[in-house]
Amino acid sequence: MEKDLKSEKLQKVLANKGVGSRREVESWITLKRVRVNGKIAKIGDRVLPSDKIKIDGRSQNQKYRQHRHLLYNKPIGEICSRKDNQGRPSVYDVLPRLTGQRWISVGRLDINTSGLLLFTTDGELANRLMHPSFQIEREYAVRVLGNVKKSSLEKMKEGVYVDGHRLRFSDIQKSLSSPEKEKANSWYYVVLMEGKNKEVRKIWESQGYTVSRLKRVRYGTFFVPSSVKVGRYVEFDKSEVRSLYRLAGLDKKS
Repeated sequence: MEKDLKSEKLQKVLANKGVGSRREVESWITLKRVRVNGKIAKIGDRVLPSDKIKIDGRSQNQKYRQHRHLLYNKPIGEICSRKDNQGRPSVYDVLPRLTGQRWISVGRLDINTSGLLLFTTDGELANRLMHPSFQIEREYAVRVLGNVKKSSLEKMKEGVYVDGHRLRFSDIQKSLSSPEKEKANSWYYVVLMEGKNKEVRKIWESQGYTVSRLKRVRYGTFFVPSSVKVGRYVEFDKSEVRSLYRLAGLDKKS
């Protein structure tokens, strides 16, 4: 069948709707949980606004919904998963309830890392903000035990190999609030261009240092406002939403 100019890829449509990230939607399609007009969907299928889409038998209205976006100041002790067999608190327990959409985390922070988390209901936006090809900076404040050698700093900027992968910081700066006389701990600000699992800790550990505290302080052009205390969130205003879409190389959707 000839592709209609108004048709779009199924996974993109569902991600834009906010039912999940594009990666999640693709996994649902692979598991045959998605049907279009009664037929089991395949990766790469295209749909029209008139097509009837179901996930696990539940209809998905293609009518556009206004997306929502927020910044959350995550405390230590919360996980970034919706479900947990150990019953630990989740970041999703705190966020506003949604109807017909769901919050998608732009990257994750492990349970022992605090700081800035972005959330959106726009799956396409989330996908672009996380994708390595967009080279969006993530900045962290790191407290490490002991005095750090200059040679170690140079190696971490040049790149180190961990589990067969080359990892590096694009920038490392010692905190001005970390005086030279302080021997027990040192504070640094480090910048990454992507966010692999526990990447910051692994890079420091490759040089023999232990990270005792880790906080994300910046994602692209976004910082945690001083008014947003730990465990609180703020929804973006129109100007901030435009900046968020620009960061991902997208036009602001009406």
